[in-house]
Amino acid sequence: MKPQGPAQDRPEPVSLGQAFWYWLKLGFISFGGPAGQISIMHQDLVEKKRWISERRYLHALNYCMVLPGPEAQQLATYIGWLMHRTGGGIIAGGLFVLPSLLILIGLSWIYLAYGHLPAVAGVLYGIKPAVTAIVLSAAWRIGSRALKNGLLWAMAGLAFLAIFALDAPFPLIVFVAALLGAAGGKLAPQKFAVGGGHGAAKQSYGPALIDDDTPTPAHARFTWAGLFKVALAGTVLWGGAIGFLCARYGWHGALTQMGWFFTKAALLTFGGAYAVLPYVYQGAVEHYQWLDAHQMIDGLALGETTPGPLIMVVTFVGFVAGWGQALFGAEHLFLAGAAAAAVVTYFTFLPSFLFILAGGPLVESTHGNLKFTAPLTGITAAVVGVILNLAVFFAYHVFWPQGLQGRFDGVAALLGLAALLALLRYKAGVIPVISACGLAGLLLTFIKRWLA
Repeated sequence: MKPQGPAQDRPEPVSLGQAFWYWLKLGFISFGGPAGQISIMHQDLVEKKRWISERRYLHALNYCMVLPGPEAQQLATYIGWLMHRTGGGIIAGGLFVLPSLLILIGLSWIYLAYGHLPAVAGVLYGIKPAVTAIVLSAAWRIGSRALKNGLLWAMAGLAFLAIFALDAPFPLIVFVAALLGAAGGKLAPQKFAVGGGHGAAKQSYGPALIDDDTPTPAHARFTWAGLFKVALAGTVLWGGAIGFLCARYGWHGALTQMGWFFTKAALLTFGGAYAVLPYVYQGAVEHYQWLDAHQMIDGLALGETTPGPLIMVVTFVGFVAGWGQALFGAEHLFLAGAAAAAVVTYFTFLPSFLFILAGGPLVESTHGNLKFTAPLTGITAAVVGVILNLAVFFAYHVFWPQGLQGRFDGVAALLGLAALLALLRYKAGVIPVISACGLAGLLLTFIKRWLA
């Protein structure tokens, strides 16, 4: 009889081709936000396939958590890079995003071309309150985990007031929070000390290809030459793209400005997509006026229903901006939207690849160093306040669609309350909640038309 418990044999080496097909499949099934995506990869790569041990997996995850950018996509990039060098990292991270990019381009086209149809409008009517509940539950989930003492709660409250009452720009809030965290790490280190991130490995699933005692591959060790090569490649990839757009459309051209704006947004995504959305809103809606507030909410609703990182909502923003400005003429609206979506996605995710490929070995060595983690703890506290402001913004536009002087939409509020109860009380998943609310909105639309 075979022994029970963890497998005893080390898995066979995985080729780049085998890894390619896994990363492609993951790109199509990575629903559920970062928590769901991280869980899927853990089940597949640690428990079933045993490509990497749990301890090494958690070590990689804790590293990705301290970087700006979508941590699940960066984790896939990291593991792909660890297994198959730079090419493996690019394949893993790229395929994590590509299916979502194509799906969102299609959904954005349907939204703009057919969004006025009653069935589409009804589904979106039901989804919007669910999105409000999802953002509010995110603030609660992150806050309950990250705000471990009164000082951090106070920082979250100040951040909320700064952006809600004073309309302070998001980069300024992040900068001040980092300074307060750095000072707090020196003056009150016990308030800003972090635990083991996502915990320590507690279970063995058998020998892994990259096990606890597997030496770090040569390509993953820090060298100044390696850092210089990746930095140079990143400069060429970013500078070449922004230079081409500038030469073709001018610095003030819409595509050039999208590239510049979303580069800055990519560097501010500490705390996940919910944290940077207020900055995207300030820029895309208020400053550039590429889309309006209701379209922004609709974009987040579509982003919640597709696989991939939630920050992929920027793909929708880009598509709407390109379509609305008819960049290539009125007869090429889809082409304009698709081109703008591709530009926005490229500049949003390029820094994530560079952080992994260039900074992985360097940043790993600083893990657990309070001088490094205390500013990030301060930023995380501020992020909670910023996300709460985002929930208030969504609630205002969804429940009072004509403004505070208009009527209160009680039906939307009930849908939002039911969604929040399902998320917090019954731990329902995001996709079931959105699906149920979208179906409810569709049924309400048909009932209204039938009664009219």
